[in-house]
Amino acid sequence: MDSIDKIHWAFTDRILEFFKETGHVMRFTGHFFSLGLKPRFEVKELLTQCYLIGYKSLPLIGLTGFIMGLVLTMQLRPSLISYGVESELPVMVGIAIVREIGPVITALIFAGKIGSSIGAELGSMKVTEQIDAMEVSGTNPFKYLVATRVLASTLMLPILTILSDAISLFGAYIGVNIRSVTSIRLFYTQVFDSLSFGDLTPAVIKTFFFGFAVGIVGCYKGYNSSKGTRGVGSSANTAVVLASVLIFIIDLLAVQLTDVLGLN
Repeated sequence: MDSIDKIHWAFTDRILEFFKETGHVMRFTGHFFSLGLKPRFEVKELLTQCYLIGYKSLPLIGLTGFIMGLVLTMQLRPSLISYGVESELPVMVGIAIVREIGPVITALIFAGKIGSSIGAELGSMKVTEQIDAMEVSGTNPFKYLVATRVLASTLMLPILTILSDAISLFGAYIGVNIRSVTSIRLFYTQVFDSLSFGDLTPAVIKTFFFGFAVGIVGCYKGYNSSKGTRGVGSSANTAVVLASVLIFIIDLLAVQLTDVLGLN
């Protein structure tokens, strides 16, 4: 009975800790909207973060997208051959990449790179008391550090997703031509003829929410990091895990919403 009670209390503590953490994140998010979006804006720092978060992430995102398109094409081909519809391979790959696989995989890679980077960077600044020094010098650290990074993440992920989709489709074209010969014009004609407004718009819109989730979680974990190098590592790790979970939750809600609105 004692062991059962211990398990019960441990589970209860985890549930309470989850709701407590959720409340802190929501309050941090509310603080972002109430303070971070008010003038004066740190335009120079925002542009710097857009460069670091967006442009510096492009090689990794592009490589991942190319491999994703190539592998997906090679994996789908045998199944489509068995059903006698190999000619529909560009259509299947195009819809899968644009509607779901491209945005989600890109967001997860983005969370792993940017979420951990923001968490570690702000955590280090918190531990070394650089954030306190900014407050003493008259600079608002929340606007300078948090608002710029969250906005940059929100703006850059949709752009990276579009570029990743384009590179993935080129990788798919290479995959199609490994076993057969298809002109690039015919391939892209098949892909774009199969896509509609309901495929493109929801896929792009939800990436704004993915980027916001990655930015706000990374900033929250780093901004509230505990003392010591261990706390910095924990902030970076938990930022990636929590951001990845939120990406799947947001994606689930987006799919349900588009289904209700009849955009699928």
